[in-house]
Amino acid sequence: MSSANEAVVATWREQSARLVGGLLRLTRDLDLAQDLAHDAMVAALEQWPATGVPDNPGAWLMTVAKRRAVDHFRRAERQTRIDQELHTVRGEEQHMPDVAAQIDVVEDDTLRLMLLTCHPALTVESQVALTLRLVGGLTSREIARAFLVPEDTVVRRITRAKSTLAQVARTATGDGSPFDVPGPAERRQRLPAVLSVVYLVFTEGYAATTGADWMRPALCDEGVRLGHLVTTAFPDQPEAYGLLALMWLQASRMDARTDDTGAALLLEHQDRGRYDRFAMRRGTEALGRALSTGPPGPYTLQAAIAACHARAAGVHDTDWATIVDLYDALAHLNASPIVLLNRAVAHAMHSGPQAGLHLVDELATAPGLRDHHLLPSVRAELLTRLDRHAEARQEFRHAAELATNTRERDLLRSRAEALVHVIKNGPTISAKHVGTTGTHRDDSDTLYLTGKANRSQEITPGQSEPRPDPVPPGRTAVRPRRRFSRGL
Repeated sequence: MSSANEAVVATWREQSARLVGGLLRLTRDLDLAQDLAHDAMVAALEQWPATGVPDNPGAWLMTVAKRRAVDHFRRAERQTRIDQELHTVRGEEQHMPDVAAQIDVVEDDTLRLMLLTCHPALTVESQVALTLRLVGGLTSREIARAFLVPEDTVVRRITRAKSTLAQVARTATGDGSPFDVPGPAERRQRLPAVLSVVYLVFTEGYAATTGADWMRPALCDEGVRLGHLVTTAFPDQPEAYGLLALMWLQASRMDARTDDTGAALLLEHQDRGRYDRFAMRRGTEALGRALSTGPPGPYTLQAAIAACHARAAGVHDTDWATIVDLYDALAHLNASPIVLLNRAVAHAMHSGPQAGLHLVDELATAPGLRDHHLLPSVRAELLTRLDRHAEARQEFRHAAELATNTRERDLLRSRAEALVHVIKNGPTISAKHVGTTGTHRDDSDTLYLTGKANRSQEITPGQSEPRPDPVPPGRTAVRPRRRFSRGL
């Protein structure tokens, strides 16, 4: 892929939600807004390799899309309306505007798009799926994995959602169009779906569903950015701040979650000196705001769990008793399969692997977990710690078959193969230490592997990461430190 085409892809990933949101405001037609945005991207793929990448790529895409909108409405004999709404288009042809100077409008368009795709005429599942597709830029497969449902189900939800919005628009009178920004009361009703969308965008970046990379930092940044936008729109809602706190606290560990090859590291093997103190501080501030605004909800409880991990000097210094209490409270509010799986891991860390295994086995038939790699992965780790190595190896192999992320699948396979020697010759070190080289994803990142940093309606936070082979003696894992925008 050429550098120009790479620039198109990167710009689309960063600007597509703003672009579609702005075009939706102008056209009041979701399908047309998407078509115009896609036309602009095609134009960029055709022109940028020859003319070079413009100074303001996002503004270039918006200008081209607006011109296409003008042409469309001219053909539809709607020139009067277009002249009013797009009167600045002609001046943009010679001068590309500065996106930073238009940031307030751009941000409003993104929030507008989120609120519109969370219209009450849609089911919650369709609201989240449509907004993830349009705002988060996730594929149908990524959304399906996040919600533990077949990909065809997600496609149908998105199709039905767009059809429903179009039908509401056709039958609406006065100010009832779904493309009008809702008032304060209705916006609060849509808040749960908006929060779900934001967190799913973040978690897809925090632990990628597919591909060769363990993380997709751009999606994490987008999740945090949208989280700030939501707290601005809902300053009196504690869960908005709870979600923002959770994302900042989870993001603070991103530099330390992989080694120099990109392989995932368990919490106990992470260099805590690489934790982003700025992100931790922002997360702690948001958590304090959430707790002072109202009673803790699911996101605030998850943020409190993440804070326990962030504060601890090491895994063995972690306040597991408090984490267990927080997970018990979270399960009372949201007893989803992944929340319960994370809770089982926390109990294992506090009371021992047998206690955790008992809770995990109770989830063996839970909907959504039977075909998910997280359940056998956690079982494998706990079985390893109990010296039941043959059973653990089978569970690791089964988990690898179910995993869709390349890094994770390779890691699970290596964990299974590492147990072959133990089964043949017996352990050379205690089961406790064998287990800690395991493959998990966070309940925060410790022993386990409770997948994505908790998927809103189906999943919870803090989960542990898989442990790759250690860095060979004499070699130091050094990577450039990732920094978050201080402007957030």
